Amino acid sequence: MLTKIKVQEFLKEIEVDDLVNNLQIMGNEVYIDMTAHSPAMHEKKKLEVAMKQAFATEFGENVNLKLKIISPEPTQVQQNLIKGKQIPGIQNIIAIASGKGGVGKSTVATNLAVTLAKMGFKVGLLDADIYGPSIPTMLDTEGSKPLSVEVNGKNLMEPIENYGVKMLSIGYFSGANQAVVWRGPMASKALNQMIRDAHWGELDFLLIDLPPGTGDIHLSIIQEVPVTGAVIVSTPQHVALADVRKGIAMFTMDSINVPVLGLVENMAYFTPEELPDNKYYIFGNQGAQQLAEQLNIPVLGEIPIIQSIREAGDVGRPAALQENSKISEIYYNTAQNMVESLVERNNNLPPTEAVKITTMAGCSPKK
Repeated sequence: MLTKIKVQEFLKEIEVDDLVNNLQIMGNEVYIDMTAHSPAMHEKKKLEVAMKQAFATEFGENVNLKLKIISPEPTQVQQNLIKGKQIPGIQNIIAIASGKGGVGKSTVATNLAVTLAKMGFKVGLLDADIYGPSIPTMLDTEGSKPLSVEVNGKNLMEPIENYGVKMLSIGYFSGANQAVVWRGPMASKALNQMIRDAHWGELDFLLIDLPPGTGDIHLSIIQEVPVTGAVIVSTPQHVALADVRKGIAMFTMDSINVPVLGLVENMAYFTPEELPDNKYYIFGNQGAQQLAEQLNIPVLGEIPIIQSIREAGDVGRPAALQENSKISEIYYNTAQNMVESLVERNNNLPPTEAVKITTMAGCSPKK
C-alpha cells in the first residue's frame, strides 16, 4: 500500500518503506509508526504533512491516518544521508577552496587539472563559482554549449572537454554579459544538476572550483557528494590567512569532517626576469608555511608571481601546459604533492560521507 504514496518529490532518494517501523490496519483506521529521515523538527513536520496529504489524495476521507513519527538515531541519519550520494565512476572528489576572493584559486584549479591530465589521470573540473564563473575563459571554451547524451535511457549533459579535462560551468549556460542573479537555493539546485545530471564517465579526479568564503554553495557540495579532500589556496598576507583559518575550520567541523590535503601558497614571491636569483616577497614571507605548521597540514606548493601565468589564463591556455618551463615544473610538483597527500589520506582515513548540515554555529578546527 505504501508504494502508492507519492511523496518521493519531498523525500527525494529516500524510500517511504525504509522509514516505516510498524503498520497496522483496523477497519478504516491506519496506524503507521515512522522514523524520520532527519532529526530536525521542521523536517519531521514536512514529512508529516506530506504523508497526510498523500493519504488524503490516494484514499480520500474514508481512511483515518494515525501517524507517529520519531527522531532517528545519529547512525540512522548518517546511513540515510549517504544513500545514493556516490557518483558512479568518480574515484576522488577534490574541493579547491579559498577563504577570500582574488587569491588565484581558479587559476590554481585549472593548472592543477591540466597537470593531472598530463600526468595520465582522467580529470574533470566543475566550476562551482555560480556568480563568477571563469573556467570557460581559462580553458578556452567560451561559447561552448554542453550537448545532451542518452545514458541508460536518461538524458544527461555531456561535459565540454579541452586539454584532456572534462568540465562544466554555469558560464556555458549564461551569456558573457549576463549576470546570474539567483538566491542560494536556486544556485545550489543548478550546481546539483551539473553534478548529478552530467555524464562524467570514469574519472580519477573531479576537481570542484568553489567560490570564495563559506556559504550556500559549499554546504550544497558537501551535502550532495562525499568530498574526498580539500585543497586551500591563499596568498601569504595576514588578511588572506585569517580567512583561510575560517575555511579550514569549516572543513574540519565534526559534522563535516572533510580532510584538508594541504595549502597552496599563490603569489608567494616575485622574481624579475633580469634578476633570476632574487625573490621579492610582495605579499609577505612564508605566511602559508607558518599557518600550515600551526594547523599541522602540509604545504603542497609555492606558486610565484609570473606574468605568463596571468597571460596564459587570459588566452585560455593554462601556463602548466608550457613544456619544460619553470611554471610547469612548479605545478607538476604541486600536483604530485597533492596526489601523495591524497594517497596517505585514503590509506589512513575512512571514505568521506555526504552530510546534513543544519547550522554553522560554533565551528572550530579539530584539535
